[in-house]
Amino acid sequence: MQTHYRFAGFMGRRVHLGVTGSIAAFKALDLLRALLEADCIVSATLTDAATRFVTPLSFEALGASPVYRAMFDTVPGASAFGHLEPGQEADVLVIAPASANTLAKLAHGLADDMLSCQALAFPGPRIVAPAMNPRMWEAPATRRNWDMLGGLGFTLVEPEAGNVACGDTGTGRLAPLEEILTATLRAISPQDLAGKQVLVTLGPTREPWDGVRFWSNPSSGAMGACMAMAAYLRGAEVTVVAGPTGLLFPQAITVIPVRTALEMHRACLDLWPSMDIACATAAVADFRPIPHGPDKFKKGGASSLTVQFEANPDILKALGDSRRDGQQLIGFAAETGDPRAEAARKLESKGLDLIAANDVSRQGSGFGTATNEMFVLDRQGRRESWPVLPKTEVAWRLWDHLLLG
Repeated sequence: MQTHYRFAGFMGRRVHLGVTGSIAAFKALDLLRALLEADCIVSATLTDAATRFVTPLSFEALGASPVYRAMFDTVPGASAFGHLEPGQEADVLVIAPASANTLAKLAHGLADDMLSCQALAFPGPRIVAPAMNPRMWEAPATRRNWDMLGGLGFTLVEPEAGNVACGDTGTGRLAPLEEILTATLRAISPQDLAGKQVLVTLGPTREPWDGVRFWSNPSSGAMGACMAMAAYLRGAEVTVVAGPTGLLFPQAITVIPVRTALEMHRACLDLWPSMDIACATAAVADFRPIPHGPDKFKKGGASSLTVQFEANPDILKALGDSRRDGQQLIGFAAETGDPRAEAARKLESKGLDLIAANDVSRQGSGFGTATNEMFVLDRQGRRESWPVLPKTEVAWRLWDHLLLG
C-alpha cells in the first residue's frame, strides 16, 4: 500500500467489520490489519458462510475483539445483546466482502442472522463492498438491490472488473483494499473541509530536451499525495494535477496528469477559479531547456555540451496574483540549508496563507522519503518547527493549521 494511504491517529475510533461468504473473504484480514495500523479499534462478525473460507480465530489472532459468529453463540467479552452492540459502540459498519445474498438482506431489511441484525440496528455510517461472480453482479435483482442500498444511505464501494475465481471475467471482484480503507477512514474523520473544492499539485515536472532526455528532479509526489488524501478524508472534493509519478488515488479524487511546467501552469489556471483552496506541493522546474529537437542527440566526437535554458512560469505566484476573495493558498518550499528565510520571502512574494518548508539535504526530510521535518509559517505570523514526522501526519497537521487560522 502506498504511503499516502497509511494514515494513523484514529485512536478511540471503532470500526465493526462484517465478513460474508465469498472467496474474497480472506482479503478482510488485510483490511483488518490496515484499520489496526490506523489505530482503530475493530470488532467483527463472520456469517456462517464466511467461516467456510476464513476462521474467526484468524480475526481474533490479528486483534479484532469481539468476533461474533452465529446469532445465539456465546462470545467471550461480548454483550448478550450482540445483535445490537455494534450500533451502540462502533462509529462505522463495514461489510467487505458482501455477497449477493447479503445485499438482498440489507436492501429489504431482513434480519435472520447476526450480521443482518447488526446492520439493521446500526444507526451510523454503513459501507458495503460486494464480491461475487460477474453474472450474479449483473443480475437485475442484484442491480435493483444495489440501487436501493444507495437510496437507503449506504456508502457503496463498487466492485472492480477482472478475472474471478471460477474463471469468468467481468465486474465482481472485491474493490481494492485502498478504496475500502479510504471510505472507512473518511466516515470516521472530521468533515471540516466538507463542501470545499481543493486543488493539489504534486510530483516533478519533466522538461524535454531531445527525443529521449529531459530536465527534472527526484520528487516522488508523496507529500502532495498525503495532502490530497487528508483533504479528501476530511470531506473535500479534491482535484490533483500530477506530474509524472507512479501514485494511485481513490476513484473519487480527480487526477489530471501533466508532464511539463507549462502543462501544469495551464491546468492550474483553468481550475483555480472554481477552487476554494490550492495546495502547491509540486517540485516544478524553474527553467526548461531550449529543445534540441524531436530526435535523439548524438554525441559524436564532442567532449562537452552546452544546453540553453529559458524560464518557466511561476505557478504559485500566478495563483496568488489571480486569487479572489475567500480563496486560500498553501505553498511548499524544498530548500538546502535553513529554510526559514526563504519561506518568509515566498509567503509574502507569492501571496500565500501558509507555507511549509523543509531542508531536503537532511536525513528523513525531502525527496523519496516517507517523512518530513518542516518549518511552517502563516499569514498571521505563527512560526512552528516540526520534528521528523510521517508525511501523512504532516499533511493532517497542515490542514489543522490552515483551518485554525
